[in-house]
Amino acid sequence: MTVTGHQPRPVVWFGPDPRVLICGQAPGMRVHTSGIPFDDPSGDRLRAWMKVSRDEFYDRNRVAIVPMAFCFPGYDAKGSDLPPPKICADTWRGRVMRALPEIPLVLLVGGYAQRWHLGGAAGVTETVSEWRRHAPRCFPLPHPSWRNTGWLGKNPWFEADLLPALRSRIREVLED
Repeated sequence: MTVTGHQPRPVVWFGPDPRVLICGQAPGMRVHTSGIPFDDPSGDRLRAWMKVSRDEFYDRNRVAIVPMAFCFPGYDAKGSDLPPPKICADTWRGRVMRALPEIPLVLLVGGYAQRWHLGGAAGVTETVSEWRRHAPRCFPLPHPSWRNTGWLGKNPWFEADLLPALRSRIREVLED
């Protein structure tokens, strides 16, 4: 049972040889309920950023989805999702990553995934703005939550520069 009383329900999604790895934060309540990663408005936005269909996105042989915390962490006192508990990454993340093959494209969604995979203490804006340093294998992305709509408005380069490069790379690896 979690701190906020939710039974653990791990949500990870991958087959034996995916072409794209999406490293997210943690499942939200909708995903906790459905058991399907990014089965919410954030997933709609992420699929739009990637320019992939639901069928492509949920094809485990093409796309792996491995969040930093496999279970919904619960809510804080203000009703916001709690951050991914560190113990989840410490206990499971390395094991899962070692079990996966070398994947040609990794999307790092949010600061927790970016710090775990890239190291350092840079914030999301700095890390995402330096996306070219990590491409073509890794693309750091902000979280696709509605809460980041303001961030998108303040950083038009994300949609103008990063997304076209990301979409091109996705097509390249999925059609390989």
